[in-house]
Amino acid sequence: MAVITSYSTLQTAVADYLARSDLTSYIPNFIQNAENKLYRTLNLRNEETALSLPITSGAAAVPSDFKALKFAYFDQSPAQLLQWLPIEQLYAEYPNRASGSTPKAISREGASFVFGPSSVDGTLKGIYYAKKAPLRTTDPSWYVTNAPEVLLYGALLEATPFIVDDQRLGVWQAAFADAVQTLRDENDNAEVSMGQLVQRVS
Repeated sequence: MAVITSYSTLQTAVADYLARSDLTSYIPNFIQNAENKLYRTLNLRNEETALSLPITSGAAAVPSDFKALKFAYFDQSPAQLLQWLPIEQLYAEYPNRASGSTPKAISREGASFVFGPSSVDGTLKGIYYAKKAPLRTTDPSWYVTNAPEVLLYGALLEATPFIVDDQRLGVWQAAFADAVQTLRDENDNAEVSMGQLVQRVS
């Protein structure tokens, strides 16, 4: 059984688990589909990227690798986090787009971030989740290095249409769900201190 350390060894491991030579040519597709689903459904700390964008004429350009916003604020002192609103709600609550002021809310309209009320020129700061390059072009990927079992079981489940009656599917589904939950728990635990804060005596 191949130890997963790269795109190639992941393909080998998937082939070993499937034990179906007629599916070998499909394995890159299985991996790609599994990887895409993970990137769409999980926002992890390794995807966090600093946001620093100029706001001009009430809008800021959305980064090309943007996936989701963690938080954002207008660069001023004191800083105040912007509330994310659906675009329809932002325009309903802030219909006057003529004059700019310090924004309180943010939304996305096409390739731009827009604000409520319409923002004065300045800088948008914060953190966003960035799309990662696929494993086939970035080898090894973060998943291969840190959570190879998630990719392995995810790719195996992508073979479901070809092996519908295979009894192993239930095992792989349970293993995949457990691996994803473990990944979520690790990510959440890294966000929150698990110990009680103690005041330091100087």
